[in-house]
Amino acid sequence: MKLNTIQPAAGAKHAPRRVGRGIGSGLGKTAGRGHKGQKSRSGGFHKVGFEGGQMPLQRRLPKRGFKSVSLKYNAEVTLAALERLGAAEVDLPTLKQAGLVGQIARVVKVINSGSLSKAVKLTGVGATAGAKAAIEAAGGSVA
Repeated sequence: MKLNTIQPAAGAKHAPRRVGRGIGSGLGKTAGRGHKGQKSRSGGFHKVGFEGGQMPLQRRLPKRGFKSVSLKYNAEVTLAALERLGAAEVDLPTLKQAGLVGQIARVVKVINSGSLSKAVKLTGVGATAGAKAAIEAAGGSVA
């Protein structure tokens, strides 16, 4: 085998569709564009969602909801994750290094999910009321 003899497998390549080349091709006359109208014309197309001047669907529907821009900077850590971490003092860099929160996280909160048996001291990390009670019950503190 040589580089100049390499060919694609049989049936791997298809001839491009040749529109507007006569009745026998099956795509003659209007070339698959239908009759008249903007979409049949050369260069006649429109932006996505355009409905011919009718009020588009995305403008007919009511606006609803809100997505906070700062949401991506917030993160949660469970009590079970702190138990697995096994560190005596926990702060934001410790959590990032362990991979428990994302690198762009700024605000971290411990939530009451799972159980904690080790004493953990939280610094610069928030906690829910239930999580705070569980941490203090295990002999830890939330600063």
